[in-house]
Amino acid sequence: MKVPFYIPTKLPKADSAISGSDLDWAADENRRACERSIMELTGCPSVLLLSSCTHALEMAVILCDIMPGDEVILPSFTFVSAANAVVLRGGTPVFVDCREDNMNIDAALVEKAITARTKAVIVMHYAGVSCDMDSIMGLAELHDLVVIEDAAHCIDAYHEGRHLGARGHLSTFSFHHTKNIHCGEGGALLVNDSRYLERAYILRDKGTNRQSFLQGQTKKYSWVDVGSSYSLSELSAAYLLPQLRAAKAITEQRRALWEHYQRGLQLFGLECEHGLESDHNAHICYILLQSLEERERTVAAFHQSGIDARFHYVPLHSSPFGKKYKYVSETDRTTSLADRLLRLPIYHDMTLAQVSYVLDALAQIRSV
Repeated sequence: MKVPFYIPTKLPKADSAISGSDLDWAADENRRACERSIMELTGCPSVLLLSSCTHALEMAVILCDIMPGDEVILPSFTFVSAANAVVLRGGTPVFVDCREDNMNIDAALVEKAITARTKAVIVMHYAGVSCDMDSIMGLAELHDLVVIEDAAHCIDAYHEGRHLGARGHLSTFSFHHTKNIHCGEGGALLVNDSRYLERAYILRDKGTNRQSFLQGQTKKYSWVDVGSSYSLSELSAAYLLPQLRAAKAITEQRRALWEHYQRGLQLFGLECEHGLESDHNAHICYILLQSLEERERTVAAFHQSGIDARFHYVPLHSSPFGKKYKYVSETDRTTSLADRLLRLPIYHDMTLAQVSYVLDALAQIRSV
């Protein structure tokens, strides 16, 4: 699918009477259109389009009022942005092991990790497959915790009819160039709890009440809180907008590739690990091999055939900076599974013939 580069413009005519706020709204046209598209797709009531998912996570942690001494529970198997967001506010990340059946955080271990200092939980829906949100939200209500859904992988991914990212108090999306829909680098903060919305706008607008000014609630805007320049550029929003409008078609194409992988893998005793039962978006197609050594051999052999296959991630609890923080685990499944995980190539304009080429190469590797 070719996605056109489209920049709509509807600026006022040169001879018309306009105010500064009129120009602000016109300049944000593509960004606001993207936000509406995300709201329509996800069912979330409020969306702020941002410069990255990393910034969305940082904003979410600020909205939780994380202070030095506060603990935030999060998976060890996730990208470093979530942990950095906590550490930058002086908070303490508490890493938790993953489940046996997928790479998501184990809700039973989340409960064991809660202390009097716990203030929030960050969950990450790996590969667009839902965490156990019923259990997580139940624990949050019981212990008065804020839930942040790291839905970086999740555009057009669902669980029981609800878009991932629609249940946590706050959620984040990624539009990094590695994602199904992207603008090179971008993200979004989804605000599902209205208590956080007014401050979210202030944080995004450099700590000012610019949003109130644009809505005519104040004659001028000024510095009222912490914040930064978190908004996505209008040029990047223009690149993202047509992809958002084509999200269903993009997902359908990726699912066809994923299912072709699944049928081929089953012929020699493997499968795409997150299963056909999940209403995922085919963001990642991964397999689990028998050992780290087997994965290394497979990656090397793939590269000889011109196939780029990678793994994902180094567990945070075992990283140089993460070792000083607590890790709640019973069997350290995260390390075992992360060592064996291999991501197969999948991208929107990949062909079924290319998938078959990868499968044939994998069959040859396994026959040696």
